[in-house]
Amino acid sequence: MPIGDVLPEISLTLGAVAIVLFASFVRQRQHHWAAVLALLAIGLGAGLTVAQWGGAPRLTFSGVWALDGVALASKLVVLVAGALVVAMSPEWMRTDRRHGEYYALVLFALLGVIMMASASDTMELVLGVLLSSVASYPLAAYHRGWAPALEAGMKYFLIGALTNTLLTIGVVVLFGLTGSTGYPDIAQTLATDSDRLALTIATACVVLGLTFKLAAFPAHAWMPDVAQGSPVPAAAFLTVIPKVGAAVALARFVSLLPPDVASRAIVALISVATMTLGNVAALRQTDVRRLLGWSSVSQSGYALMAIVVLGVSDQALPALVFFLASYATANLAAFAVVTHLRGRTALDDYRGLARHAPIAATILIVSLLSLVGIPPLVGFFGKLMLFRVTLDGGYAWLALVAAINTVVSLFYYLRIVAPMMFGNHRSAVHVLSGQWARATMAVAGVLLIVGGLGAEALSLFTESIRFAL
Repeated sequence: MPIGDVLPEISLTLGAVAIVLFASFVRQRQHHWAAVLALLAIGLGAGLTVAQWGGAPRLTFSGVWALDGVALASKLVVLVAGALVVAMSPEWMRTDRRHGEYYALVLFALLGVIMMASASDTMELVLGVLLSSVASYPLAAYHRGWAPALEAGMKYFLIGALTNTLLTIGVVVLFGLTGSTGYPDIAQTLATDSDRLALTIATACVVLGLTFKLAAFPAHAWMPDVAQGSPVPAAAFLTVIPKVGAAVALARFVSLLPPDVASRAIVALISVATMTLGNVAALRQTDVRRLLGWSSVSQSGYALMAIVVLGVSDQALPALVFFLASYATANLAAFAVVTHLRGRTALDDYRGLARHAPIAATILIVSLLSLVGIPPLVGFFGKLMLFRVTLDGGYAWLALVAAINTVVSLFYYLRIVAPMMFGNHRSAVHVLSGQWARATMAVAGVLLIVGGLGAEALSLFTESIRFAL
């Protein structure tokens, strides 16, 4: 059990502790330096993760921790996304008395998401979900004096309490069936003999539990409220990063199940309901942040397509990881623009933005087109891989539903783009934030374009990733 296997996670933990101590002993006007400490911890974690790349896929720490291509790739996505969230935060949080502690919560939440993606044991999975949830609840309601933030935080907490309970019930039932919490032992026992009714109940509970972190149906209702009411950097975090860990965790769990269990049917139905509900609800929104929240719900439905064909298509895992990375980049770029505009998100406030702030408008347009899947942006290649593996897996009907939903999504994204390009200028967008948010917006925009141009090389980089189990 070499300690080097979890050095990236140790760097995040030590970074969070250092930030808490730092924020306790310095004046509030110096709390922005906590963002630098957080970026250093994340950078160190990313470097240590890259150093682990290339080793043979394996399970470590008595089989509860996976060190394989999927875990490492998702860890890199989470860390890069976390760095972007931290970088867009200092100006937004400057006036908050708890500015410094915010970054410690972000690091702990990142750690929980990484634990979800790397867990090879059901108890480790529960621990990751709970750590991510406990650190995320205060992020959602960090502005305690604003009613929408409190409402968002309360809804997030209540739905999380219910779904985390269901997850734990599913894990307990699964332990009763197999006598083990380790994934290899569970897979071996389920392959020989088990009570199929009890296994179906356990599967449903675990899947429903993970839909909370995915913001997928039926545990999706918190997402639009959090996207609209939370601090914009926290909303960017919560709409993107937990989704990565939950999707990989769900993929690991589904891969354990025997073929005769209705897991594919369950996940396929959730996928259709999620993408359809998210897109239809987004059509009616007049607030950009709330629209992006419903968009995030729909994107979870697309991600579930890869999990449906897991084990049928050998490229399902690479497609899932690549799509998650492309979605994270596009959504964070959009929220970086919203942060840059100091949270102005009413559709009317975006009229004429292309003339007043052409760079911000361009990055927002590029991010929205990437979310739709327009070439040559990185989002196009992410969705292309999803559609390809879904068709290869024999789920043409699911690919057709996803294609229809993609066309529908184009309409509500254009509701943002058209006023920016052709509407009359509104003075509400005069107040722009400082250098941190501006730099984050630029970096995210560049990643969108570079990721699209280098999509073929990135797909080759991910096509060989596999589970250690």
